[in-house]
Formats: sequence, structure tokens, C-alpha cells
Amino acid sequence: MKTHDLVMVSVFSALTALGAFIKIPIPYVPFTLQFLFCAMAGIVLGPKLGALSQALYVLIGLIGIPVFTEGGGLYYIFKPTFGYLIGFIIAAYIIGMLSRKVENLTFVKTLLCILSGLFFVYLFGVVHLYIIYNLYIGEAKTLKWAIFYGFIICVGGDILVSMAASALSLKLKPIAKFGQE
Repeated sequence: MKTHDLVMVSVFSALTALGAFIKIPIPYVPFTLQFLFCAMAGIVLGPKLGALSQALYVLIGLIGIPVFTEGGGLYYIFKPTFGYLIGFIIAAYIIGMLSRKVENLTFVKTLLCILSGLFFVYLFGVVHLYIIYNLYIGEAKTLKWAIFYGFIICVGGDILVSMAASALSLKLKPIAKFGQE
């Protein structure tokens, strides 16, 4: 891996951590800007490096550095929102992979790639939210509840964030000089 790659992976990992602290508190799942930087990592860095940036972010948090919305540490695996963090890794890879297969990326094509990745963030996030509340916390919650609080309430903001990520990524990608993976 080149030094440039290491620096860019680290930068997007740090940006995702910064995005965790730009939040709007809503019940159960706070709205943050983490996905903005996750999506941009996928587009700008590509599938492997984009996913690596998100995996680095999650690893840094799990070793105890408080980069998640509610701190850090290995116990964070048992937090209801940890599934979204796993989803970031998958999403960055999917977004990067899809964007590499598309010729002549436009705003709409980039947005579709990002929304495809966002699906996996919600898939992992909602499932983990449901499992943790029911099996670990011991509060009986329905799948309908998990979908409402883990998806319906948040998705509008994430669509706006996805639009911003699409526009910003298209401007940043040529400057970052990635895409030859």
C-alpha cells in the first residue's frame, strides 16, 4: 500500500469519527454525519480502501478510543446502534464497487450507488437494533418497532446526506486521484 493510500484511509476514518460528533439526537438511533464520510470514502477511495477506512474507524473505537457517538470500547458491540457501524464497512465497499463499474459517473448514478450502500447500513443496523433490544437488553421490541425507529425516522436525513455525498464526491474524486484499483 502506498503512503498516499494510508493517508487517505486515515483521513476518511478520522472524518467518519468527526461525523459521529455532529449529531441530532432522536430516540434510539441518533442522526449523525458518519454516513456522509462513509459514502464519500467508497466513491473517492474505491471498494477496498473505502471499506478499510471504515474498518479502521470501527477498530479504533473498539479498542477504546471514544470515536463513536457514545464513546468507545469493546462493550460497544452490545450497543443497539453497533450494527450501523458494521454496515458502514459493507456500504463503503458496495458503494466503491458499484461506482467503479459505472462509466461516466454523474450525480444521479453516484447517488444510486450511495443509496445501494445505504441499504446495507440499514439492514445491519435495524437487525442489530432488534436483536440487542430483545436478546441483550431484555426489552421486548417488535421488528416493526425496529424498522420504525431504526429506519423510517432516519432515512429522510440520510437521503439528504446521500445527495450531499454524491455532489461532494464527484468534486473530490478527481483531486484525490484514486480509481485505478
